[in-house]
Amino acid sequence: MGYRNLRECVLDLERNGELIRISTEISANLEAAEIQRRVYQAGGPALLFERVTGTPFPMVSNLFGTIERTRFLFRDTLGLVRRLVELKIDPAEALKKPFRYARALPTAWAMQPKYLRRGPILGGQTRIDRLPALKSWPDDGGPFITLPAVYTEHPDHRGWQKSNLGMYRVQLSGNRYALNQQVGLHYQIHRSIGVHHAAAIRRGERLPVNITVGGPPSMILSAVMPLPEGLSELTFAGALGGRRVGLVRQTNHLPLIAEADFCISGSIDPTQLLPEGPFGDHLGYYSQQHDFPVVSVDRVWHRKDAIWPFTVVGRPPQEDTSFGAIIHEITGPAIPSVLPGVKEVHAVDAAGVHPLLLAIGSERYTPYSAERRPQEILTQANAILGQGQLSLAKYLIIAAEEDDRSLDLHDIEKFLVHVLERVDWSNDLHFQTRTTIDTLDYTGHGLNTGSKLVIAAAGQRRRSLPETVPANLNLPDGFRSPSVVMPGVLAIQVPECRSYQDGTAARFAAAFTAQHPINRFPLIVLVDDSEFVARSLNNFLWAVFTRSNPAADIEGIESHVKEKHWGCNGSLMIDARIKPHHAPPLIEDPEVTRRVDALAAPGGPLQGII
Repeated sequence: MGYRNLRECVLDLERNGELIRISTEISANLEAAEIQRRVYQAGGPALLFERVTGTPFPMVSNLFGTIERTRFLFRDTLGLVRRLVELKIDPAEALKKPFRYARALPTAWAMQPKYLRRGPILGGQTRIDRLPALKSWPDDGGPFITLPAVYTEHPDHRGWQKSNLGMYRVQLSGNRYALNQQVGLHYQIHRSIGVHHAAAIRRGERLPVNITVGGPPSMILSAVMPLPEGLSELTFAGALGGRRVGLVRQTNHLPLIAEADFCISGSIDPTQLLPEGPFGDHLGYYSQQHDFPVVSVDRVWHRKDAIWPFTVVGRPPQEDTSFGAIIHEITGPAIPSVLPGVKEVHAVDAAGVHPLLLAIGSERYTPYSAERRPQEILTQANAILGQGQLSLAKYLIIAAEEDDRSLDLHDIEKFLVHVLERVDWSNDLHFQTRTTIDTLDYTGHGLNTGSKLVIAAAGQRRRSLPETVPANLNLPDGFRSPSVVMPGVLAIQVPECRSYQDGTAARFAAAFTAQHPINRFPLIVLVDDSEFVARSLNNFLWAVFTRSNPAADIEGIESHVKEKHWGCNGSLMIDARIKPHHAPPLIEDPEVTRRVDALAAPGGPLQGII
């Protein structure tokens, strides 16, 4: 059976050498976050901070710090949940292999929540200003909850069956929030809470909200699961936790999750918005301050032995990388049944997830043709961009499995090399302009607004890819330090961008013809620091795909438009410099770094860990 609550999980990790206690008093203002980041980067254990400045509650972090530890947390149920996914794909498998799937039936029963009269969550009440005030980055607008599970029910369909449990960031104080009376609720586009909020606004009603913190780890993971609209995350939490989720009924309010550690109960005013943020987010930059919904706080519940779980987001990889990995392990096999013809998709964590999506599809439209070209994979690309949170992808690169059945999307360099060997820039670029993109992506021309690009490659190899800079390569004035990132990709350092769309990429493209040797590199990226971008694949993925808006930042040598289709005869260029309107990158506070260094010195609580 899975864990009943968070404390059971903490004690089990400690018994198995996967968690250490920090008895030294730690500040939740930047210090705890920097410790978490550095322990995560070191592959270290989960951390229980027993004494936290300004709060009576201990904090725990890095529960999901490695994929191995994440699997360990769900070792009793993960295989059974995978079998339920297999049955969803093909129910006939239960008849073919009855003994394999018989053990999954109790897991299906655990998907049904149960109502209770009382629960540990009713152990006590407190105030917002007594909760751990976690601030992760120096310019954050205040303290935030970073592992919340926000529970709402559809105003037209009360009850858990149409409920939503989602991880949306919550600002506890700062800005214009009335302390202990209001908290900020930031949710991105294409989140199910938006459906509930829209219904409440239509009805002219407040939307009741329970902001849950803690509980068994299955609650945390369920809050980030990309489930179809209308399917409650409570069902998945029960399956993954190996037991039915207990809900404590409340008069005139939503039920409380019985085994949660904390719950902020309140409601959203349909007419009120307040500035929320800034917040250092998982793309590696600050989300800027914008107006978002406000939760009026009624009560703050907590269990008597409550522990406050937290994580820190920033430039990936971070702890939330494990969420993506485990979700892929659980749901990946279902992709072909949801998206016919698509074999695999991979949202690239190193690029911030939504900025770059890779896919392998099938080309079966004209199997009799002597030459394969992108046809069916374009249909599949459109289906991908119409599917749930996959629709937030900014760059989608798709290839045909028939060209190389050994392709593995997690071998990113091999996949990109495969595409660059085959792509025809005059034909294989498909833009969507002035559309929606991820709320956290500031490369477009407004909040939630930007462009998308599908790169679809199929057929025989067109070119061999160079791995060294051509001798005697002459670059236009101001362009310097060419560096090979990987076969076929050249990074060139260019002057700082001082005004949006300053013409730098167009000027570079105009300096060459399609016959110039530089075109041996099918992809050229124009960057602020070419040495940094070429230093590692992760640097390339992060800098290029989080700092470019396809419709505005792509140019090509001998570009042309034919029948409203843009293409180029020579190299493709992506202007991946930081632009004036981009969000600023995240940087640690040097004084906090020195304090954490001291904790890692001989005799310190972090000696030998970081």
